[in-house]
Amino acid sequence: MQNLHDRQERESPLGLRSRGRRGADLIQQMVLLQRQLNARNFAVLRVSGSSLSTKRQIKLVAENFGPGSSGAEAIIDVYGEALLAHLETSLLPMLWHGKDENNTAETADFDHFVVRLRGRPLPFSGVAFPVRLGASGNGFAVFTSAYLDLASDVIMQTHLQATALLAALLNNDERRGLPAETLTEREIVCLQMAGDGHTSEEIAEKLGLSVHTVNAYLGTATTKLDSVNRIQAIAKAIRLGYIN
Repeated sequence: MQNLHDRQERESPLGLRSRGRRGADLIQQMVLLQRQLNARNFAVLRVSGSSLSTKRQIKLVAENFGPGSSGAEAIIDVYGEALLAHLETSLLPMLWHGKDENNTAETADFDHFVVRLRGRPLPFSGVAFPVRLGASGNGFAVFTSAYLDLASDVIMQTHLQATALLAALLNNDERRGLPAETLTEREIVCLQMAGDGHTSEEIAEKLGLSVHTVNAYLGTATTKLDSVNRIQAIAKAIRLGYIN
């Protein structure tokens, strides 16, 4: 039975939603953590959307449930709201039972550092490790199997490793979202003042510059931010944290 499991892992098209070298590295690391937990499948989930709870969504980044399987999507459908709510208040791992098996061996101190999701709506058990990185992004590393017999030290160790792995992924994505050229201090100041509603003439007067120079700073900032106009550049600068 174990040999069949290993063969299925090798033959399954891993990470259909993850592309390139970065995706391949992520999948390899996740498979190592999966085996550490004696789990059968994994999923990497990322929280997207605004800071408003009603606008946030969980998106699937990578998984190895295989073609035709809705396992990862089922986790989001069933537990998505619970995962989002939990991430706002706690970083404890979340566990759930499958329909036919217990999720973990019961220990006296186990429930002090995990949260158990009630009900058994899914055919598999699972553990979700939350990762909260502020501006860089938030997400979950999820591992599932028909049965997970998890010791407390293994859960804590895997949580640390999953956090480091997703931190590297999310921080890399954040860097890829930044402009190729960093904005200069003058460009940032001019964007901030323009965002506060000042005209080029007002900015020039306050900074002791010519209007032509101010427009030049705003123009280069707009180009660096890959924006079509000043308004779009201001909005993108706010999103990237250059101005507020």
